[in-house]
Amino acid sequence: MAIAYHGAPAAAAYAVDPARPIDRLGLFALWLTGAISGFVLFEPAPYEFVMLLAMLLFMQIGLTLRAGLAPLLFLMILQNIGYAIAVVPVISEPDTAKWVAVSAFLSIGTVFLAAVVIDDTERRLNVLLKGYIVAAAITALIAVLAYFKALPGYDRFLLYGRAASTFKDPNVFGPFLVLPALILLQRVVYAQRFHQTLLNGFVALVIAAGLLLSFSRGAWGHFALSAILTLGFGFVTSRSPNERLRIVLLAALGLVGIALFIVALLSIEQVANLFKERAALVQDYDAGQTGRFGGQRLGAMVALDNPLGIGPVQFTRIFGSEAHNTFVTSFLDGGWLGGVIWIVTALVTLALGLRQVFVHAPWQRTYIAIYAAFVGEVAESYIIDVHHWRHYYLTMALVWGLMLAQRKAQDSVAVTTR
Repeated sequence: MAIAYHGAPAAAAYAVDPARPIDRLGLFALWLTGAISGFVLFEPAPYEFVMLLAMLLFMQIGLTLRAGLAPLLFLMILQNIGYAIAVVPVISEPDTAKWVAVSAFLSIGTVFLAAVVIDDTERRLNVLLKGYIVAAAITALIAVLAYFKALPGYDRFLLYGRAASTFKDPNVFGPFLVLPALILLQRVVYAQRFHQTLLNGFVALVIAAGLLLSFSRGAWGHFALSAILTLGFGFVTSRSPNERLRIVLLAALGLVGIALFIVALLSIEQVANLFKERAALVQDYDAGQTGRFGGQRLGAMVALDNPLGIGPVQFTRIFGSEAHNTFVTSFLDGGWLGGVIWIVTALVTLALGLRQVFVHAPWQRTYIAIYAAFVGEVAESYIIDVHHWRHYYLTMALVWGLMLAQRKAQDSVAVTTR
């Protein structure tokens, strides 16, 4: 096992060598981690087992745990201490221990992925995101085929007439597609060759179809917000007037293309009917004491009365509905400690990450898309529970990892210029 700490001699970690078999296996494990992330029909999901394999490989390759990761590690530990305390009284209840175990593993995975992309950043980041895009394209294609009943056993990929694909809930499937859609949007905008535009544009349309057919209002809003931030930050950080003009023109053309694509889908009666129903700002199940907003208020009152929390999945078991708010649910699942730490983690990541948006780096464009996606994830967590969204943790890990990768690069330049 080779684990190096910031400040230790360079020889404490293996040099990165893509030609070495174990390093190639590590890159494949990263790709597979992204590629398997879209298959979450049960817990633990295949993602956890592949992540464990990747961890074991990178322990042999050499994993650098830098001091900059200490805040994230500390927050993850406190978060899971809150869960561990809250679960004790209900440990015998179904699924509670499993929920805490999965949460702990996802937290470990967050720190692991952040540490991995600090070194050999461009190669590892690109491999991981390639896998993620493959997962998004496959799951979106499954969603489209299932929705139009062109897939054997199509009904297992649908829920309430909405495309859920290989997820348990359309409201998780839709947001999963946002980051890959943003990456492809950037590739279309910045493509240097026409065939790249066509290929990335086609894959983007498949993913856009899956996103639309999820009929998730949160995912639609998430994508709209994140796309605006991606293009807006890209415009502001660009140093070329020609590139800025290109962003504006292609963004406009992209909006027209997406609009025409949506119109084409809405020409299909079953799509149009469900779209009209889902496009309403407030659904029947949103209002009332047992609705989404009523559940949020009730959850907040229960959380105030229980400083140690009531334990994972207990709110749904007791009241027959969910709180539909991650910030509220974090207090229920992890007590006041867990609730406060969840909010602090999100805010610290957003604050530190925003500064990094404007720092020039080889991966700056990709970082902008990742950060914009995370902003959307945090915003959407106000109306849904994202505690076990693998893509939430993956996106947060990349925000931290790329911030520290840039700091490492700056430190290296400072040393060489002395």
